[in-house]
Parts: sequence; C-alpha cells; structure tokens
Amino acid sequence: MKNRIKELRRAMGYRQEDLAAALGVSRQTIIAIENDKYDPTLGLAMKLARYLRTTVEELFLMEEGT
Repeated sequence: MKNRIKELRRAMGYRQEDLAAALGVSRQTIIAIENDKYDPTLGLAMKLARYLRTTVEELFLMEEGT
C-alpha cells in the first residue's frame, strides 16, 4: 500500500520527529510507514489522517491488483 504521508508532512512543515511525537510513536515508525515498510494499524492510520488534515482514503492508496 502506497501513502502520501511524506508529501503531506513536508507540505505542512512538519519534521518526522514532530509527527512521531504528536502521534505517540517513534520516528522509526514514521520512517517505516513513509517508506512503505510498515502498514499502520487502523487506529494509527486514522490519527495520521486527522493530524495531516485529510482522510484515510486520500492518505493511503491501494495498489492495482490488491
């Protein structure tokens, strides 16, 4: 699953550390999610979307064939 977290985070002027602290996760978790190495739980996905002022559907993009 692809995501737009890095794009939206940068557009809003947040660092990975800022996002991690706001969501109560480690910077390594944010890095893994941004690099498509880890799919967050539904709860974390919803927190990410809320913090980045978007919807889960706009934040996470399903790849073709999945």
